[in-house]
Amino acid sequence: MSASGGTKAIVAALCANLAIAVSKFTAAAFSGSSSMLAEGVHSVADSGNQALLLLGGKRAKRAASEEHPFGYGRERYIYAFLVSIVLFTVGGVFALYEGVEKIRHPHELEHWYWPVGVLVFAIIAEAFSFRTAIKESNEVRGGQSWTQFVRTAKAPELPVVLLEDLGALVGLVLALGGVGMALATGDGVWDGVGTLCIGVLLVAIAIVLAAETKSLLLGEAGSKDSVARIREAIVDGDRVTRIIHMRTLHLGPEELLVAAKIAVRHDDDAITIARAIDEAETRVRAAEPIARVIYLEPDIYREQPTETPTPPQA
Repeated sequence: MSASGGTKAIVAALCANLAIAVSKFTAAAFSGSSSMLAEGVHSVADSGNQALLLLGGKRAKRAASEEHPFGYGRERYIYAFLVSIVLFTVGGVFALYEGVEKIRHPHELEHWYWPVGVLVFAIIAEAFSFRTAIKESNEVRGGQSWTQFVRTAKAPELPVVLLEDLGALVGLVLALGGVGMALATGDGVWDGVGTLCIGVLLVAIAIVLAAETKSLLLGEAGSKDSVARIREAIVDGDRVTRIIHMRTLHLGPEELLVAAKIAVRHDDDAITIARAIDEAETRVRAAEPIARVIYLEPDIYREQPTETPTPPQA
């Protein structure tokens, strides 16, 4: 996986979530806390998320085949979509179920120091993972805001890990609040309320990620900066006089398809046009290295006639 895929952030999140999941299930077994059980399932789901992202990155590296001539770059989008739909939703729905059950049938927490200790440990571990994801993201997001980065990133891994870690931290705070209120009031309903809030949070994050990864699956054009660089590279003002129209499409996070109809001089012969196309492709690849597949069609540019309005009849 490329650096922009955020492999370091994924591995850091995977290690943190595996350790946290074990500690949460242990605390849930000793204390009977539904918040801890929901958070344990959340951490297992998150661990599965990271495993899927790593698998998607590995499968996306496969060479193009006759059946898939443009390669497998979009596998990263498919696995990110699975993360958002299946695992996040499973974790969210389970937490909602556990929260409702605990509110309907509350019971007092036992061995309260288990969940509190685990939650403090988990917050520290998740904060480390979140810090790694932020650092990795800062290397590629440039001057974009965080919202813009999540909405426009072509590599899905970093937005997924960022939202995962953010959701995990907020969920841990909610769980700690639920356990704290249950201990302070002696009413186990508060533990269920905290679990219910965790479920709502996870489902909300699932919806956001599903919407963003669906857009990538449908096919997104290159970024505005990328398209501008390609346009500037194609036209040399000599043999290629202008772009009649152009389309770009991401075949994967680091693979861009460019298809354009370019205007050439009407008196150029075939050899000259072929040379102009080759030179334009070279310039495009130099200006935008992720432009892997380029199709340029030569044509003669014709001004569209402007219709003269018909004067009204007297």
